[in-house]
Amino acid sequence: MFRCVPARLIGLLSLSLWLSACASAPELTSFGNTVSPEINTAVEMPENENLVPTAQAQFRAGNYGKAAQLYLKATELFPNSAEAWLGLAASFDRLRRFDEAGKAYARLYKLIGGSATYYNNVGYSYLLRGDLKQARENLMRAYDLDPDNVAVRNNLALLTKATR
Repeated sequence: MFRCVPARLIGLLSLSLWLSACASAPELTSFGNTVSPEINTAVEMPENENLVPTAQAQFRAGNYGKAAQLYLKATELFPNSAEAWLGLAASFDRLRRFDEAGKAYARLYKLIGGSATYYNNVGYSYLLRGDLKQARENLMRAYDLDPDNVAVRNNLALLTKATR
């Protein structure tokens, strides 16, 4: 007989698989939080100065795994790039790798502090996680800092819809 495995255990197993495979630089897939055991040789790393723009294009195309891989490389090469850390966190959010997103947001906070951009993105992350209380708290901080920010207003509207 098969027994149900708790979601937390599955998440820990996935994380341990990802961490054990990090030495071989695996490619994250855009189909969830699974990890491909082999590097896709068809996707070459761009020149260093093109990592973030290439990652942004992959993110916009919905290729969150490829975006995460590119952003991760960018954060290794440019550890003080807020743009790279923000993109990495957002990519992990979309992959539902909230543990990794949280680490990236913590690093981002050290770089840019409590800005409207920071709180907006963390609020959206909590919205994706289903933690509406934390989402509201962070989005309201972002709104207080920048009430005219369209992204903040849109995320607050999403939060309102989610609470109904």
